[in-house]
Amino acid sequence: MSSAALIVLGVAGAYLAACVVLGSWTGGKKAEGSVGFVAGDRSLGLVLMYFITGATIFSAFAFLGLPGWAYSKGAAAFYILGYGALGFVPFYFLGPRAARLGKRRGFVTQAEMIAARFDRPALAGVMALVSAVAFVPYLALQMKGAGIVLATVTDGAIGEAAGAAIVYSVVLVYVLRSGVLGVGWTNTFQGIFMILLAWGLGLYLPYLRFGGVHEMFTELAASRPELLRAPGLTADGEPWHWGEYSSAIVVSIIGFSAWPHLFMKAFSAKDTRTLKRTVVLYPTFQVFLVPLFLIGFAGVGFSPAPERPDQILPHLLMHLELSPWLVGLFCAGALAASMSSGDAMVHAVASITVRDGWVAALSRRLSGAGEVRAIRVLIVVYMLAAYAVAVVYQGSLVFLLLSAYGAVVQFMPLLVAALYVPRATGAGALAGLLGGSALTTLLVAVPELRPFPLHAGLYGLALNVTLLTVVSALTRPTRSAAAFVADGAEPL
Repeated sequence: MSSAALIVLGVAGAYLAACVVLGSWTGGKKAEGSVGFVAGDRSLGLVLMYFITGATIFSAFAFLGLPGWAYSKGAAAFYILGYGALGFVPFYFLGPRAARLGKRRGFVTQAEMIAARFDRPALAGVMALVSAVAFVPYLALQMKGAGIVLATVTDGAIGEAAGAAIVYSVVLVYVLRSGVLGVGWTNTFQGIFMILLAWGLGLYLPYLRFGGVHEMFTELAASRPELLRAPGLTADGEPWHWGEYSSAIVVSIIGFSAWPHLFMKAFSAKDTRTLKRTVVLYPTFQVFLVPLFLIGFAGVGFSPAPERPDQILPHLLMHLELSPWLVGLFCAGALAASMSSGDAMVHAVASITVRDGWVAALSRRLSGAGEVRAIRVLIVVYMLAAYAVAVVYQGSLVFLLLSAYGAVVQFMPLLVAALYVPRATGAGALAGLLGGSALTTLLVAVPELRPFPLHAGLYGLALNVTLLTVVSALTRPTRSAAAFVADGAEPL
């Protein structure tokens, strides 16, 4: 291995070591109980909440998939800004209600809240299953991104599979040790690091290749105008259909707040004021995605071309004869992007499986320490499952993300009904969730069955809402439904 590659790995190794120290040190005694391990004893302030939610969008998808789409599909990538700016708005209304219910009734996951509202333990089990189906590919995306980075910057000396294993061994250490607090503090460190690096590279690479951002777009408008016209291109180089483009934005906006690892932060914040401030500040993270679009466009026309569009950012850095110290910083930043999402996801899906699947759905009681032990075991299990998907899957990182959104968007009708609609019933919620999830899965597997070129999750969502409404009208709500909704609406 060359001396330059050793410098790159040294910088990345120092970053990984810092994450282990910070993530392991921050848990303390709060990570010993189930509420502390899952929800941080409901003590997260504005800074941690901002970065633990904001850094979630700064994933491997953002550092690799987003520039890859801008490079290969042009304006199609702008759908990310569309949903990112609006996706957290529903949480402004849903989050405070959930937080009040969490403090009054002891909830730390969305599914146990919904199961309690509808008096249907089976709902928690189904939601735990759907969460696992959605989270495993999403977590695999993060692992695959980490593997791509290390494989590219070492020119294949470290393979993608080995790279993913190295990085997520670090994640495993601090998530097992500190739970949500380890996730929160490392996300804060990673978020600041990524923001600085993204803007540095986003301005420097267009300057290096074209002489500046203005000059870059002037040249692209003359040589590749199709990349700058919405809705952009498909993988075949044909214009993306407006229906698919628009429905991808709609499904992502609706599903964003419903992601369990994001919604669970309603139970982690120290008060509802912190939640609302986090939602108001959250769109500022979209500003930090802008330079990643610039990086993707800066790669257009570069020779030699990367093997896959998702590799365009590390590919540029390795072929522009940049300082290995700069490449090392990029490597650390891209790993931060992967880890800042992956740690929250694996912590959430393991917590959901235990709290919702085992405790709520199956009524199997565990002590606080027993819950933490079970969650830690499942963290390892889900890591291994996602790693297997990451090793096998060879498609687009963005497509993997869009498929996961189709599953998780099915939670939103249940959240709205649970918190706002006393007339909604458990039978309606269960029918809607099962029907919507089944249809979405079918249309993802067999896209030719879609009557119109719309995102599969939108069809599932329409069926979900229809079944929830019709079945609820034909059945009776629980006697406690009105009191439950009132508990969420009334200030503490």
